[in-house]
Amino acid sequence: MARPDLNLLITLDVLLAEGSVARASHRLRLSPSAMSRALARLRATTGDPLLVRAGRGLVPTPRALALRERVGQLVQDAEAVLRPAERLDLTTLVRTFTLRTSEGFVENFGPPLLARLSEVAPGVRLRFVQKSQKDSAPLREGTVELETGVVDKTTAQELRVQALFNDRYIGVVRAGHALTKNRITPSRYAAGKHICVSRQGPEKGPIDDALAAFGLERELATIVGGFATALALARASDLIATVPERHTGILRAGLFSFALPISTPEFTVSLLWHPRLDSDLAHRWLRGCVREVCTQHLARQRGASKKKGLGESPSPS
Repeated sequence: MARPDLNLLITLDVLLAEGSVARASHRLRLSPSAMSRALARLRATTGDPLLVRAGRGLVPTPRALALRERVGQLVQDAEAVLRPAERLDLTTLVRTFTLRTSEGFVENFGPPLLARLSEVAPGVRLRFVQKSQKDSAPLREGTVELETGVVDKTTAQELRVQALFNDRYIGVVRAGHALTKNRITPSRYAAGKHICVSRQGPEKGPIDDALAAFGLERELATIVGGFATALALARASDLIATVPERHTGILRAGLFSFALPISTPEFTVSLLWHPRLDSDLAHRWLRGCVREVCTQHLARQRGASKKKGLGESPSPS
């Protein structure tokens, strides 16, 4: 069997990206006739028309759509292999990175992260966008370069994942709330009016499952889309917010935080990125910065919590 011409991968990548023989020929600095001949060779090699006429333009076949991402990654990997080794000069690096994060992450980790970048790479700018839903498409498409979140069954399998820290849910109420006095039991916790944090609407979760084991159910007074909103409501009312401890350290200033009187599992907050950026030196450096800032900030937070003390409620036996 004849060995395929691997140069055709570059041609195929550009053709699928442009969806036009004329634009692809211009991008590769080939004549339109030479590009047409290359497309004919690709069709013969793959056994598929790849691009077919639709009105005045061309549209990709199902096979072309299936190949597009794989071919693009192959070309990028090949270019990375053949590219001379680079040295990253942070003092001259000019780049904007888009980070998609859950509410609370920016408030807690954004300031020290921005301070680190300003000190060592003044030309780097971060663009924070909120995670309105769990969808891996922005990482796949390149509109988001880095993301923080909890990995679950909806996370795309091809994404790279690195753990940042473990977190747990805690209860939060305003200063002077009835729960700030005496021992907090499962029944006292469930008896209050609660704030549900959910992007999708009311959902049963691990907190509700743990309460159900005691024959208890909490009353949801309102539903909000983020932890900052939940804490703002708790600060100004008698409602109970249940939020991640490490994600909300700064946001909980002046509020009474307590360990839940029920057993709920910890969860891991991770960094996620698309494999196309795995070897990118600037991206690799940024990932390291995020990890270091989280580690250092949480160490300081733990030290402050030990001095101040978290309102602990013994777990029931």
